[in-house]
Amino acid sequence: MMTKRDYYEILGVSKDATASELKKAYRKLAIKFHPDKNPNDKEAEEKFKELGEAYEALSDEDKRAAYDRYGHAAFENGGGGRGGFGGGFHDASDIFSQVFGGAFGGGGFEDIFGGGGRRRNPSGRQPGSDLRYDLEITLEEAAEGIQKELEIEKLEACDTCDSSGSKSGNGRNTCSTCGGQGAVTRQAGIFIQQTECPACHGAGQTISDPCPSCHGEGRKNETSRIKINIPAGVDDGTRLRSTGNGDAGMRGGQPGDLYVFLHVKKHDVFEREGDDLFCEVPMPFSTAALGGELEVPTLEGRSSIKIPPGTQGGTTFRLRNRGIKDLRTGGKGDLHVEVHVEVPTKLNGDQKEKLTEFSESIGVKNNPMQESFFEKAKRFFGS
Repeated sequence: MMTKRDYYEILGVSKDATASELKKAYRKLAIKFHPDKNPNDKEAEEKFKELGEAYEALSDEDKRAAYDRYGHAAFENGGGGRGGFGGGFHDASDIFSQVFGGAFGGGGFEDIFGGGGRRRNPSGRQPGSDLRYDLEITLEEAAEGIQKELEIEKLEACDTCDSSGSKSGNGRNTCSTCGGQGAVTRQAGIFIQQTECPACHGAGQTISDPCPSCHGEGRKNETSRIKINIPAGVDDGTRLRSTGNGDAGMRGGQPGDLYVFLHVKKHDVFEREGDDLFCEVPMPFSTAALGGELEVPTLEGRSSIKIPPGTQGGTTFRLRNRGIKDLRTGGKGDLHVEVHVEVPTKLNGDQKEKLTEFSESIGVKNNPMQESFFEKAKRFFGS
């Protein structure tokens, strides 16, 4: 499999490049490698696509943060299906149009180098909106990875008119108000204002025989079930993208994406810091004094650790590779177990007598912490 190049390297910028610097770098290279300027040049076409993918990832703050943390894994499917951190990018030409549209009057490559005014949208298609879904998962699910089925209300393609919006399929006409542009331009002195066409609502077309099911939009609101794969190692606040599972586009336009924001429930036993887990475990007084085996919890089930004789409360033991999987490297963090000596609270007379005898028999010399404390106290009081 061919290794993907670093996005910053593709654009020729540093990792601390500003949004303005990213855009400037993209504009320069996109013009250089645009297919219209390099006809029948496969290498230039691939570079143009590569530039679009890199700019799309780095120009979005959330996507850039995910890439800086996880690399290309941030946009790969989490174990198959359509879930995961990515699943694909928009068409390179769409990215090009978004970048150059505002500066060149809404046109494409032809407006920059000549070739016939604005591009029209004869199909009347409009892209669908992206959607957000907040999903709560357990720490175990975050650690192991899991597939979830989501139920969401969203706009789906109308099956009655096959997304065309027209009852007959042939009732779409170029909007007479905007001439198919989807926008109207008004000039007041030196200022020019461009707004969405009020007649076609930006579609560039009007429908003479609207579909009764979707009222001419080519989509309608439905309840959908979507499966998303959550990769092992995700953390609270992780955002997953399910490509194409947002709202359907208007009249057959490209669908939006579904963004799933993960919220990991607080665990009763473990606390997480990065890829490491931490927990506190009570330890019997006898085990602390004599040593032995102590049973401790892990995400995989019960385990045990060896307690040396004379272990003090607050001592931490590390269990390697018992933490959370690292999304980037695939390695695992550690589990840190802090032990606390548990003091018996209910003693009968015989037990109290034996414990008193035991305490008197060992004296201060067998309690190093207590001995150290009293030595410091003597110095403090000067006696």
